[in-house]
Amino acid sequence: MGELDLQGGRLLLIDRPQIAEWIITTYLSHRLHLKEYTKLQDEGKWKRLHQGAEDTEDTAGKRIGILGYGSIGRQTARLSKALGLDVHAYTLHPRNTPESRRDDSYTPPGLGDPEGEFPSKWFSGGSKEEIHEFLDSGLDILVISVPLTDKTKGLISKPEFEILGKKGTFLINIARGPIVNTDDLIEALNSETIKGAALDVTDPEPLPDQHPLWSAKNVTITPHISAASSFYYTRLLDIFRLNLERLSQGRNDFINKVNRKEGY
Repeated sequence: MGELDLQGGRLLLIDRPQIAEWIITTYLSHRLHLKEYTKLQDEGKWKRLHQGAEDTEDTAGKRIGILGYGSIGRQTARLSKALGLDVHAYTLHPRNTPESRRDDSYTPPGLGDPEGEFPSKWFSGGSKEEIHEFLDSGLDILVISVPLTDKTKGLISKPEFEILGKKGTFLINIARGPIVNTDDLIEALNSETIKGAALDVTDPEPLPDQHPLWSAKNVTITPHISAASSFYYTRLLDIFRLNLERLSQGRNDFINKVNRKEGY
């Protein structure tokens, strides 16, 4: 994320839509067994992994839960709705009114969820009970897109995996590695408590060679590259230009501000 200091040390950040593309791509790759078929291709083998179709599930009609409904989460919701997924959203603060659900951050035209209209159900609050209610809402996919703070460190650990195990949720983490307890994640994967995981972040990071997470069942790991884009600086300059215009007008309602008190 790009950072700028403006008045009082506020940080102005940019999030990138390609992260949402990585999220959807890794899930579809898991569902369609592309990792296994790529291995067979490398071996020069024409072989079906399954004789029937029962092991390849439809995406349409499943439910995705987005833990942290910022710009990444909103773009993920847009792509998810296009695939026929039901969307549940979780935010720290309640979003009970149409006005509170609107996104006031920088959103390129045609992207994101500016009006907050995609989730069929919203969850909020910072307590374990409130988070567990969200996790227990029948999620086929869980996307972690919250910032790393004192409150979110270790947020997903053994008790949470036990809840996700009821549905066999597929976990995706593009936020920060320490939000998920690595040992508990490995156990949940190898015991098939959850169906699998896609990780662009790990704890520790970089993930050491031969770390047991590499060989856990049904996991895809990439080295923190989901945000890479040739358009990054173009979007960053768009935000800079908009905020510079507001600054020249004597305004202080900058877009994409970080709340230092809450840590994001």
